[in-house]
Amino acid sequence: MTMSPPAPDADRPPTARFAFDRWTWKEIAHLLANLPLALAGFVYAVFLVGVGAGLSVTVVGLPLLALGLQGARGFGRVERARARRMLGMRIDEPSPMTHSRRDRGFFPWLWAGLKDPVGWRALLYAFIRLPWGVVTFTVSLVGLFVLWPVLPFIARGLTNADRAMVRGLLSPSDELERRIAELESDRGVVVDTAAADLRRIERDLHDGAQARLVALAMDLGLAKEKLTADPEAAARMVDEAHGEVKVALQELRDLARGIHPAVLTDRGLDAALSAIASRCTVPVKVSVELSARPAEAIEGIAYFTVSELLQNVSKHSRARSASVEVWRSGDRLLVQVQDDGVGGARMDGGTGMSGLAERLGAVDGLFVLDSPEGGPTTVTAELPWRGRTDVAAKRVRS
Repeated sequence: MTMSPPAPDADRPPTARFAFDRWTWKEIAHLLANLPLALAGFVYAVFLVGVGAGLSVTVVGLPLLALGLQGARGFGRVERARARRMLGMRIDEPSPMTHSRRDRGFFPWLWAGLKDPVGWRALLYAFIRLPWGVVTFTVSLVGLFVLWPVLPFIARGLTNADRAMVRGLLSPSDELERRIAELESDRGVVVDTAAADLRRIERDLHDGAQARLVALAMDLGLAKEKLTADPEAAARMVDEAHGEVKVALQELRDLARGIHPAVLTDRGLDAALSAIASRCTVPVKVSVELSARPAEAIEGIAYFTVSELLQNVSKHSRARSASVEVWRSGDRLLVQVQDDGVGGARMDGGTGMSGLAERLGAVDGLFVLDSPEGGPTTVTAELPWRGRTDVAAKRVRS
């Protein structure tokens, strides 16, 4: 009984044999089709580069080049489909060309099109294929009549070179695609976090300071009405209103501190972390070793990370002491919070650890939790270091 050859792997056809099987015929057909497709791609690439470069001094040159690069993407799509069907390759499509939704318009589209790496690689592929197409067409055609006994091996060698070119120029970069997916996910986290913070601020204003100020206005209105008829009652109401003003001011201060504390802006991380450490129910030792201040966004994330971690220490740790250390290592800002409490903290334990990890991940940071049962608990946050830009100093120097 004759056994049929096993089904080929998606990216590895069966071993070449002297017999002409369907994979050999597919490879020969692919090699013969190389010439007409390579000729069309070469003409397109030369025309696009020549016309686009020649007209770049006019208003139509660069838009024409951007449109041509999108057409090159289409050529790459055709070649990938041909490689999948004729060469049995497993190859994914690259990400579509995108630009920020905030930057919709002609010029953002033009810039995104001109710097599209997928389009440029497809154009390079089309440009260099003509000599190879002539070689593969000639060898395959001659081999069908003269070298047919060894043609399967020749075809396999030539198509392996084709596979290498497709992988090198038309396949998506795994690292690039992974990074794009991470950035898209991080952008979603940033948007969700900003929306949640905005809702929290609105809720705090509406339920706290706004309601108290409305009540204060009503009390002052009543006091004004009683001012002549019952001065003593009016005075008591004014005293009560004065107390309400103090409470409202404190609520507004707390709310402002939750948005961005003034001490952080004025004096930096050392003073700001010392301030929140003084409000912790556990004695906290703070050590900040930074020769310069990081960018405002990084500084703010580090501050709120420590703030939330110290709140967890106060509420859940049952610790006797804690420490906060901040230092710079190369191009990273490291923050470590440690306590000698009972431990057992988890990312999914309802203490906000997962939210902190998401916020740090949104800026290309890391969040590491080490909290065995019985303690101690150590949380290490790592942020990218970006230096502070002092616009005022630049203006003075200029």
